[in-house]
Amino acid sequence: MDLGLRGKVALVAAASRGLGRAIAQEFAGEGARLAICARDARAIEAAGREIGEASGAEVLARAADVSRIADVTALVDATLERYGRVDVLVTNSGGPPSGPFDAHAPAAWQAAAELVLFAPVELARRVLPGMRERGWGRILCITGIAAKQPVDGLMLSNSLRAAVTGWARTLANEEAPRGITVNCLVPGYTATERVRELAQATARREGTTPDQATARWEQEIPMGRLGTPRELAALAAFLASERASYITGTSIPVDGGWIRALL
Repeated sequence: MDLGLRGKVALVAAASRGLGRAIAQEFAGEGARLAICARDARAIEAAGREIGEASGAEVLARAADVSRIADVTALVDATLERYGRVDVLVTNSGGPPSGPFDAHAPAAWQAAAELVLFAPVELARRVLPGMRERGWGRILCITGIAAKQPVDGLMLSNSLRAAVTGWARTLANEEAPRGITVNCLVPGYTATERVRELAQATARREGTTPDQATARWEQEIPMGRLGTPRELAALAAFLASERASYITGTSIPVDGGWIRALL
């Protein structure tokens, strides 16, 4: 299936590893040109080289902390200088610290909001003018199952990923007449470093082991296993494509059936 991504410009945040990297690799395989970022300069430069060598895609790799407006501005400016436009934006970041309500001081809430909520808002603010001018664009927000069904011990993530979902759903309505779609991808428990960190935090809180925490999650998942980053990336590529032009305002889980809600 030709997804129509060849020659498109995709900006993927937090792409040095995990879900962001898998999405960048999937786009590169479809012939897109990439701009990718992460906070660690050496890691993102290595990822850019490896993705480019494996796919032949053109890759711009830059260090950027998306929780800082100045970094977001510099990243988008560099992308526009290289490619002239951004057709597909994938907002993504690491998750905020785990823990219950009493574990998080006001400063932790502010930092989490800057990372999880304000970052996608600012990225979209920078790329939307060009998308509107061209009458075409795709914005994909990586959220998580906590946005649909709160997870114990994830007070910050439960709250702020739900906020991203509300923002994205509202933006989808506003931008639909201009040919721009906005959707959320909702990964479940996936074999990433973030989930390994959550397993360690859960084990400390419950007095068990990370393997026991992971095994419990697997028992809760109807498919009986963690997901892989590439399984989420396949959905991202489709939603970014020409084929998905009538899909907007959705939040689609890739969770092996973990979420029990009907809608």
